[in-house]
Amino acid sequence: MTAASTVETLTRVIPDFPEPGVQFMDLTPVLADASALAEVSDALVAPFLGEVDVIAGVEARGFAFAAAAAARSGLGLLLIRKAGKLPGERIAESYSLEYGQATLEVHLDQVPAGTRVLLVDDVLATGGTLGAAATLIERAGWHVAGISVVLEIAALDGRAAIAPREVAVVRTV
Repeated sequence: MTAASTVETLTRVIPDFPEPGVQFMDLTPVLADASALAEVSDALVAPFLGEVDVIAGVEARGFAFAAAAAARSGLGLLLIRKAGKLPGERIAESYSLEYGQATLEVHLDQVPAGTRVLLVDDVLATGGTLGAAATLIERAGWHVAGISVVLEIAALDGRAAIAPREVAVVRTV
């Protein structure tokens, strides 16, 4: 079985969550299955092996996939958090998502300037979250070496918000 077919098999579609009209793609069954998590984690990193120094995960589900990918690849983990969750010196980036507004923050002193970062998240939908996270990485003086997601919802054209960055996807719907 490929990582894409594993994701297809285990993803639950939850209609009208978190609000009417949204089809929520629930990847928690992938996280709960040890072999699936390992397979997907490896697939997230494979296109960028040797080109990255650290893996960044976006709160919340992106943390889980990024942490697993970092551990399996022997790389460190950079956390990109929701507003108000980090102490100390940080920068913030606000953005729109398909059903609201949000802000992400990152510590400026987590890794040295010039660090090559692989940005990992669970779903690429409209691209707002990943676009804000990539902007934070660049504003911090780091380099976005690539973006890797478990699931892309192609109809929402999220790639436009993160272009021209290189994107790898385990499964597209």
